[in-house]
Amino acid sequence: MNNTGRRQKADKPNPVDVHVGSRVRLRRTLLGMSQEKLGDAIGLTFQQVQKYERGANRIGASRLYDLARVLDVPVSYFFEELGDNSGSGSQGNQATEPFQSNPMMKRETLELVRAYLRISDPQIKRRLFELAKALAAFSGAPAVD
Repeated sequence: MNNTGRRQKADKPNPVDVHVGSRVRLRRTLLGMSQEKLGDAIGLTFQQVQKYERGANRIGASRLYDLARVLDVPVSYFFEELGDNSGSGSQGNQATEPFQSNPMMKRETLELVRAYLRISDPQIKRRLFELAKALAAFSGAPAVD
């Protein structure tokens, strides 16, 4: 930090900002919304949305409120799954790895869930679910019910 209390470019983003940004990305992707469409809805460019999603730019309270409204979630949604090791007490000394390694935050996972939710036939949904479980078992993954 410099003497004004602002982050310098070389500093890493605060883990809380990274987490909140990843929750924005998760919800936006689950809704099938582009960064450009989200930006248009709240008066930003898609580049600004990208910076928010990476945690490079901190999201202010009024902007967070706008995001919650457009993404149809409560403001508290952005802080869910935020552990006590968020680094809020020590400016950026905590690693952001726990948020980035979460498989639920990966684009592939989100797209798979969105595709699954678009299937209207319950029998096809059930067969796909059983297929996924069989493939996981075949690959040696432990069984989960």
